[in-house]
Amino acid sequence: MEMKALIGLLLLAGCHGVSSEIYSLKYFVTTSPGVSNIPEFVAVGMLNELQIGCYDSNSQKIVLNHSWMDQFARDYPDYLKDITSHAQAYYQGMKANIESLKKRFNQTGGVHTYQFMNSCEWDDEDNATDGYGRYGYDGEDLLVLDMKTWTWVALPQQVKVDEGIARRNYLKNYYTKECVSWLKMLLAYGRSTLQRTERPEVSLLQRSPSSPVVCHATGFYPDRVVVFWRRDGEELYEHVDHGEVLPNPDGTFQVSVDLDLASVPREDWRRYKCVVQLKGIEDISILLDPALVRTNWGKTGPGRDGGVKSEITTPIIIVCVVLLLAAVAAGVVVYKKRKRFSQQLWDH
Repeated sequence: MEMKALIGLLLLAGCHGVSSEIYSLKYFVTTSPGVSNIPEFVAVGMLNELQIGCYDSNSQKIVLNHSWMDQFARDYPDYLKDITSHAQAYYQGMKANIESLKKRFNQTGGVHTYQFMNSCEWDDEDNATDGYGRYGYDGEDLLVLDMKTWTWVALPQQVKVDEGIARRNYLKNYYTKECVSWLKMLLAYGRSTLQRTERPEVSLLQRSPSSPVVCHATGFYPDRVVVFWRRDGEELYEHVDHGEVLPNPDGTFQVSVDLDLASVPREDWRRYKCVVQLKGIEDISILLDPALVRTNWGKTGPGRDGGVKSEITTPIIIVCVVLLLAAVAAGVVVYKKRKRFSQQLWDH
């Protein structure tokens, strides 16, 4: 099941750039009964990939993450009350749905994960709206909302689940009006945080002499960044592996782009540059000079290859319980073949 808290890399044919700003309000809801040491139910709210609040079945209350969210809750107490009420209702409904799904798939035991994700998006330039809705079970999509017809589609058979005109009207109103309205109000409070620009730190890393050279940018904000490699001034598309933009614990982001230099002589490395583009700052360009590449082999200081000793440790990404939930989902993902189905799976 796709579960991404990303807008991704902006790779345009022949050119790069950052278009109008697209804002999003997302909710991730997960139920995993029977897993020790974590709540059975967790709901997380994200505003433009920034966690703004978290609810779990143990505390039975929402914990807000920023001072401006505290102020928003004071000014709009109904919002917090409604979200809490929805979370509690989802908790009870999702527990019942898991039992129903276990029977449908002839599952008698084990740990299972049931998830719901939704998002509304708003383009501040042309006022366009978009979004998605998605249900999943044990790491696979079950229902995906068709934003054109406002009906649910059961996967993998692509069977439409139409709940009637009243429900379709409700979904359309929620995703295009109600959710977007809350999104805009939240943006007004968090604008100073969400519209800031933080310059990235860029490093060249190499794990071993035969490994790709990694251009690693971290500490930047917002997450709409473009990182790519050039050779002799021309952008490279081959032998390049683009990683996902990932969150840092402090609310900034990081991304890595690998360059495979297995067939490139060391004396030609200086023909290559890593380029980082972020809205609001000048392009950052770093030359692929062996003396600038941080490695984790050899002695401290310049080595035989001119490299510098530096232990490379994969950064630990912590976003409340989101990764914990992902780990749980990964642990139970698709360990049984499930029977096909073509009827409505649950009440929404």
